[in-house]
Formats: sequence, structure tokens, C-alpha cells
Amino acid sequence: MPETDTQPGALHAVRDDPGTRKRFLKMVGGAGATGALGLLLAACGGDDERKTATAGGTTTMAKARPNGDLAIVNYALTLEYLEADFYDQAVRSGEIRDRAVADLAKRIGEAEQAHVDALTATVKKLGGTPATKPATRFGEIIAGGPAKILQAAADVENLGAAAYLGQAPRIRSKEILAAALAIHSVEARHAAALNQLVGRGFSGRGPLDGSVPTGAFASPMSMDQVLAQVKPFLAS
Repeated sequence: MPETDTQPGALHAVRDDPGTRKRFLKMVGGAGATGALGLLLAACGGDDERKTATAGGTTTMAKARPNGDLAIVNYALTLEYLEADFYDQAVRSGEIRDRAVADLAKRIGEAEQAHVDALTATVKKLGGTPATKPATRFGEIIAGGPAKILQAAADVENLGAAAYLGQAPRIRSKEILAAALAIHSVEARHAAALNQLVGRGFSGRGPLDGSVPTGAFASPMSMDQVLAQVKPFLAS
């Protein structure tokens, strides 16, 4: 039976078939990240403080929602720090020698950095302090070569999509929810492309395995579940 891009031979196929490479690149275009940036900045009212009605009168969004949404945005920022740093290290390492695959990693990394910038600006607009960028340890993964890097990238992107989905019901601001879902969509498309690339396709046994691991509905992950998954990537 010939190998397809949903089978284990996908990594070899994408290197040998220019048409397949182009298809993967199209799946992760940067327009979604740019849109998410605009939405996140708009969610905080641009240069003016966004007003919202409360029982005691009109207040700013930051004052009306001082903890919940701000904590979620900082949580998302921490995850995006990890993703952006991972791709930056992977690209700079030179381990990914196929130019099309390296370009794919670079473009995804640029989208993750755009998420970092947007989330940082959002925290500040909400009157908070952006989360500190954590020290990471991806050396062992990167030293494992292209296959291990891409498998980890698929895990990270599936994790990001599940993390945003897990927080959606807890976000109070409709504007921030819309922005978070815009980023979630980009993370999910990254995950879909990488799942195909490493041969996982659309099926899986859990939130980190496939693009649609539980059938018609994706699986969310709680903060505790996500933090347990990223702990190995954090320097002690």
C-alpha cells in the first residue's frame, strides 16, 4: 500500500514532493495571526479605555474584570512565550535542513511571536503586568533532529489549541473571547498541518494526538492539565 501524507512516511513525502510542501505552507498562512493581533488590541478599546455598565455605574473594562480575564490572558501569554521560543530555537539550530519545512517552522514561529506581542499589549491595556517570560529547555528535542522537532511541534500546537478551548467558557469579556478564539483557530490550523506532516492525520487518542481526536468535537484541557504537559519544557 503506498504511503500517504496521513501515514508515517509523510515526513519523507513532504521533502520529496514540492506540491505537498506548498499545500502544508498554505494551511498555516500568517493572516490569522495578524487578525488576532487586531482583535486583541481592539478588545481593550485602542487608545481609549473601554466602558462597560455595572450595578454601580460605568467603569473601565480593567476595573470591571480585574482578575479572571487578566489571569487567562497572562496564562495564554506564558504558553505563547514557550511556543515562540521553541520555534526560534528550532529554526536557529539549523537541524531542519529541508528548506520548505524550515520555512514552515519559521512562519509558524512568526505567528506565535505575533500572539506574544498581542497578548502582552492586552495585559497592559487591562491594567496588569505581563507574565514573565520563562526560561525553557528544548535542547534535547532539538538535538533529536527534524523528526523529533516536528513531532514536538505537533504536540505543542495541539496543546495550544486545547488550552484556548479550555479557557473559553471562563472568559467574561465578549471581545477578549472573540480574540482568544481567533488565536485558537490559528493554533488549530498549525496543529492540523503538523499532524498531517508527521503522519498523525485527524485521528488520535487524546487532545495532543490528532486534529479531531474525539470525533466531531475537539477536546479542551484545563490549566492544570496544560501546565503538567509544559513542565518538562521549563528550566528548573
